[in-house]
Amino acid sequence: MKKYAIIVAGGTGQRMKSAVPKQFLLLQGKPILYHTLLQFKKASADIELILVLPQNQFSTWHLLCQEHPEILQQCPHHLVEGGATRFHSSQQGIQAIQGNQQALVAIHDGVRPLVSVTCIQQAYQHAEEHGNAVLAVSSKDSIRQWDNNENIYLPLDRTQIKLIQTPQIFEFSLLKRAFQQEYQDSFTDDASVVELLGIDIHLVEGNYSNIKITTPEDLLIAEALTQKV
Repeated sequence: MKKYAIIVAGGTGQRMKSAVPKQFLLLQGKPILYHTLLQFKKASADIELILVLPQNQFSTWHLLCQEHPEILQQCPHHLVEGGATRFHSSQQGIQAIQGNQQALVAIHDGVRPLVSVTCIQQAYQHAEEHGNAVLAVSSKDSIRQWDNNENIYLPLDRTQIKLIQTPQIFEFSLLKRAFQQEYQDSFTDDASVVELLGIDIHLVEGNYSNIKITTPEDLLIAEALTQKV
């Protein structure tokens, strides 16, 4: 079955305290986005990549591709203009896929460059068998939730909690139908959009190093993890 990966990157660098959008920051001397794109090509050379960026970041990305020619050599991709929200950016990426072909489509955060190749491969396989697959890991920490009636934070059973990651992979026809819905504030990720159709979401094991780089501390951790590898 044909495979796509939509890489969504719309960060501005605010939480990173950087004038450079976080997806363009260097990790091991290469833009974070390069590492992210490369993981999918390592998982399968046949995966077609779609990169969704704000239009005002296109020129920066083109310059980075010139400075680092290995990006286009190793990770050829289609560049698509993003929308006002994550929902609309994913929607734009989905609309870039033509026709009603039988395909699996992964949607992945551009600033998660350390997702493992094995996790990507297993998620595609699970989605082919079950219609969708969403990476998740168990919580290592104790968790409490605010209770308005008691006015205190009450403990939750962490064995019942999963921390959701990306990629989130779906059959193309299902994803296309889901993103024809009107935007709602309750859409926290792409899986929640699909779930509104009444579809059961299937979780598969992610990897703890698959962190989302949003702060300077995250970038330091990512540097340490890539050096270890």
